[in-house]
Amino acid sequence: MIHSMTGYAIAAAESPRGTFSLELRSVNSRFLDIQMRVADELRLLEPLLRELIAARVARGKVDCRLFVAASGAPGARQPLNAEALDALAKLAAQAKHAFPEAAPLRVADVLRWPGVLAEAAMDEEQARTAVTQLCNRALDELIAARAREGQKLAESVRERVAEMRRRTAEVAPLVPQAVAAYQEKLALRLREAMAGADEDRVRSELAVFAMKIDVDEELTRLATHLDEVERVIGRGGAVGKRLDFLAQELNREANTLASKAALQKVSECALELKLLVERIREQVQNIE
Repeated sequence: MIHSMTGYAIAAAESPRGTFSLELRSVNSRFLDIQMRVADELRLLEPLLRELIAARVARGKVDCRLFVAASGAPGARQPLNAEALDALAKLAAQAKHAFPEAAPLRVADVLRWPGVLAEAAMDEEQARTAVTQLCNRALDELIAARAREGQKLAESVRERVAEMRRRTAEVAPLVPQAVAAYQEKLALRLREAMAGADEDRVRSELAVFAMKIDVDEELTRLATHLDEVERVIGRGGAVGKRLDFLAQELNREANTLASKAALQKVSECALELKLLVERIREQVQNIE
């Protein structure tokens, strides 16, 4: 199965400590790049989160946000932190001295001050278990989202490949005719320009030029690369880099085809192929 590098997931779970919430966002990146935004009291769990994500995501920039909200259940009581209250009182007195007309602190302001409400020490083992389960749930959702997006990308690439096959199939029968017609036309001009020249020399010049404008080899290589693209997509897995390389090779052959085109139809085909390859490259940039 093909996976996109774009996805989003969020999961939450209740615990005695409060409500754990974990959010995952992923976008395309050349390698796996995990960015963390974790609440201070949960910093010790950051290595665990990195390990869980790296085990299931091969590529992409993943933003992980983990925070905990205190329980708001009725009857829940949190003791006041005496040291924090003393420190806040001293700060308030200093502020009052500097700004005599300032309004006094309200109870709500005091309670919102960081550290005033004492929090029970977190049980590390319980937190690890809860966050592990939470992260796995979020990863399940993220990977499912990336898989759905990846399926759409794979179908888009297959459609472009089919269109490229159709274009080359239209042009391939014209190549021998184009080469023969161009040889005949060029031979006439060569005889006129090289009046009295040796006939063998004329044929030799024509043969060299025919080799330069014959695009049968490019068409063959294009077909081979298209076969490989479909094979890689069918195999699935982390194939984004492989598909990106194949897109570069397809573009190379399309450019060569354009430079050697001796017929307007072939030149138009080469241009269409280049446009289709560019669309393929845009799609595979988002594939894991």
